[in-house]
Amino acid sequence: MKQMKELEGDTKSILKFEFNPKEGIDNPALSLAEDADGEVPGEPRFYLLSKGSAETFGFRLREEPGCRGHVIRQVELGGLAQRRGLQDGDRLLQVNGHFVDHMEHGRVVRKIEASGNQVLLAVLDGESYDAAKALGRDLSQMLPGDVRPRLCHITRDKSGFGFSVSGPEGAKGTFQLSVRRDGPAERAGLPSGSWLLELNGASVRSYSHAQLARKLKRSGSKVTLLVASGAAEEFYRLRGLRVTAALADASWLPFKVRKLHMVKEPEGYGFLLKEEKCSSGATGQFLWEVDAGLPAERAGMKEGDRLLAVNGESIEGLDHQQTVLRIRAHADRVTLLVIDPAGDEFYRSIGLSPLQFFEDSDAASGSCTPSPAHLPDDGSPGCCDLDVGPDGPISWLATAAAAVGIAQSQCLEE
Repeated sequence: MKQMKELEGDTKSILKFEFNPKEGIDNPALSLAEDADGEVPGEPRFYLLSKGSAETFGFRLREEPGCRGHVIRQVELGGLAQRRGLQDGDRLLQVNGHFVDHMEHGRVVRKIEASGNQVLLAVLDGESYDAAKALGRDLSQMLPGDVRPRLCHITRDKSGFGFSVSGPEGAKGTFQLSVRRDGPAERAGLPSGSWLLELNGASVRSYSHAQLARKLKRSGSKVTLLVASGAAEEFYRLRGLRVTAALADASWLPFKVRKLHMVKEPEGYGFLLKEEKCSSGATGQFLWEVDAGLPAERAGMKEGDRLLAVNGESIEGLDHQQTVLRIRAHADRVTLLVIDPAGDEFYRSIGLSPLQFFEDSDAASGSCTPSPAHLPDDGSPGCCDLDVGPDGPISWLATAAAAVGIAQSQCLEE
């Protein structure tokens, strides 16, 4: 074996590992879904759907009477889902690596919506799904183990970050990690032997060893890595799926979305909602003037928290008035998803929404209520339309505004 280079630590032999775009790891169009002859009947199929901000995924997800599971319906002819291979009647088993067959329907819809413009779905055809259910099979056992990549945020100590990087001499983009025991990297959840995919939100595919060393040095005291095991890399490569941070296990990250349940008191909720410019230049809704002893403080709200969602619905794309209407849609209670300033800055730095990684521990929380503009014309219950375009899920707000009579403002005090 050729001599190996490394960063921090002793040289070690590693198996040769290459990301080959021709084999599809960085080409989301190379999906087995587009080669129907290559699919095995009765086996789960995996599709990575990537859309533009003005596009839709091109299907509806339904919960139907007399039909078990989360059902794929109304696959748009020529749309993204149809081009990738989703079929009417398919049952959804997994969203971004999370098994969802057992989940309440509204939660599944929100998982897809929180994925933004990219989502990885695992589905099973309807006939095979019904047969498996009739036999009492555990559908989760039909899926591979956790093959998600992992996001790790590491803060260095006096001895460094606590990991070393090795790769074949002269090769680009092939870096395996060795982790020092009890060091910062291990405490941050970095698995030893994993392969480095991204550094601080940027792909390392084109980096030489020297370039990677310089990038690490310029990272200062903190670094964010996207890594994958050899098994995970093989899983995505064989299916022609691109490995991205949006699909990652983020459970080791120190930045968490918080869920705040509040019941309004005569004095109000006890906070002020203000629309402000973020450091990136985008506009956001922020929480200030949290009153001691009132519901907001008791629920865990902190000064400067950024508001992400109201009653399970993202406020991305909503202006201040529309957000106010969301909060006031239920007169005496509200549930907010928020993140603190440090977490907000972190997710912005890597270009991802923190909602993509939020895990709701309340299995019975909420339900999906379609907007009037998206109600099914056949009267079937439980339909949640995922064809949300550039105007987003705002269509019901005009009706709410007329009913509530709220004027445009730049802050809401509750």
